[in-house]
Amino acid sequence: MLLTTSVHFLFIVFIGMLSLVLLLILGVLLYSFFQYKESVRTSGWLKIINQKISEVIVYEEKEEISSDGNFISSSGNSSFRNLFLQKLVDSEKKFSGTAKIKIKNLFKEYNLQREASKKLDQKKTYLIAGGIQELTVMEAEESLSRISSFLSHPSPQVYQEAQYAMVSFKGFEGLDFLNTAAGKISEWQQLRLLLSVTSIPEDSGEAIETWLESPNSSVIIFTLKLLRKFQLLTFYSKVVDLLEHSSVEVRVKAVQTLLSLENSSTIHFLTEIYPEQPQEVQLEILRVMKISRDHCCTDLLKKELSENINTGIKVYAAETLYALGYQEYLGELSRDEKSSEELVQIIKYALQEKIC
Repeated sequence: MLLTTSVHFLFIVFIGMLSLVLLLILGVLLYSFFQYKESVRTSGWLKIINQKISEVIVYEEKEEISSDGNFISSSGNSSFRNLFLQKLVDSEKKFSGTAKIKIKNLFKEYNLQREASKKLDQKKTYLIAGGIQELTVMEAEESLSRISSFLSHPSPQVYQEAQYAMVSFKGFEGLDFLNTAAGKISEWQQLRLLLSVTSIPEDSGEAIETWLESPNSSVIIFTLKLLRKFQLLTFYSKVVDLLEHSSVEVRVKAVQTLLSLENSSTIHFLTEIYPEQPQEVQLEILRVMKISRDHCCTDLLKKELSENINTGIKVYAAETLYALGYQEYLGELSRDEKSSEELVQIIKYALQEKIC
């Protein structure tokens, strides 16, 4: 009796497991089938969309463009419209001139701003950022006030797209967000913003001074790059003050900016402040001295080469002396019996000799 019960129980378990496996297989097959159908539908839509975009770009007159019933019947579908929007944004980046204008006209003609704006109501950050990017690329300036509300968004992905949008639409005036920017502005973001600013208004002095005094180091660093791009020489003294900033990175960027805004006293000034600077800043000062080729720093370079214990600084000092034309001095020093093996190797490297 007990054996019969055990066999019956095992049979039920077996049937249950088999049913579960069959259900899983059926689920996978159904999922694959729907994925396949979606893939086929998307592929068909892409063909229709690409044809539409190509015709609009190629033909001059609207009358020459063939009326596509498939496009018209699909244009009301939300998924189709989002795919159409995505392809327009991708195409806009590849073309210029008249083609670019025609693509943006398509965006307006089919009111795709509605699809992009809907993404701003989503909770997922990548959707919000994507919507802002689409509105920016398509120059939907009427959405600017809505986009500005995302400048204080907690997600860097979102607020960086909002920052870029403001500058893309408004140029230098769009940089107002720097007054209150709390998040770090990445190197890539700084480059995007710099490329979008094409001119500096005459009354920009007060704003730039405010940014140079910002508690956000990345705001200061971006502003220094702005000074270099537009050669704003009037801010030279403000840049000099940054050599006392608490951030080493800000000091390094300030040294680079001084080179760009260089006047006759720059290298002399850098020579004077050199001893009090952190090593990273000292290395940057030596690099600037090498580029400037100003001989007023020669004594400092010789001292650093002979006395500094940091190998990197000794290498920079030797290379800078070589760039300034002191090959003979370096050669004599390398042959001096009192010179250490490390110093000799460094000098040979600076003299561009192969060490076997």
